[in-house]
Amino acid sequence: MIRPIKPQPHGRVWDPLVRLTHWTIALAIILNGSIIGENAQAHIWIGYIALGFLALRLFWGVIGPKNARFSSFPVSLSAAMRHISRLRRASHPKYRSHNPLGALMVYALWGTLVVVSLTGIALQNAPIPENEDRYSAEINHESETFIEELHKATASFLLLLAALHVGSVVLKSRLSGQNLVRPMISGRRP
Repeated sequence: MIRPIKPQPHGRVWDPLVRLTHWTIALAIILNGSIIGENAQAHIWIGYIALGFLALRLFWGVIGPKNARFSSFPVSLSAAMRHISRLRRASHPKYRSHNPLGALMVYALWGTLVVVSLTGIALQNAPIPENEDRYSAEINHESETFIEELHKATASFLLLLAALHVGSVVLKSRLSGQNLVRPMISGRRP
């Protein structure tokens, strides 16, 4: 269960690998989601980079330091509901890692990024039919169309989640008086 902690001024919160993977993935989402065209070779390479950094972050969630480990921010809907209740009472407890809503967002972002990446890889590796019969060609086309639509839909959902994440961080920073961005840059709690 995620429990609030007593404030720990100037404590180390995020190690360099957590920060590197966070900002690399964030940049990849911005680039591929709104700047680089989906048919560009750079889009494909940025997708692979994002997936590679996500794999690194997931590995680090198992072996990394305490705040980076999944055990420090487990998925808990009941904890998220209690956190919302605290926020409604204008209570802003501090957490060693992510608060319960932040934990849900992290896992939602990562899960969506996995689907976007895997559908992108599937599109990239789709076979180019040469001498197929008409029935096989139709099935391949329908499958590829489905994967392409799933890729686009989950990419749009990923952008929505990212926007909600940024908006929540800004709102929580203002309401609580805590700068939540600075620790993700410096690694230290202000």
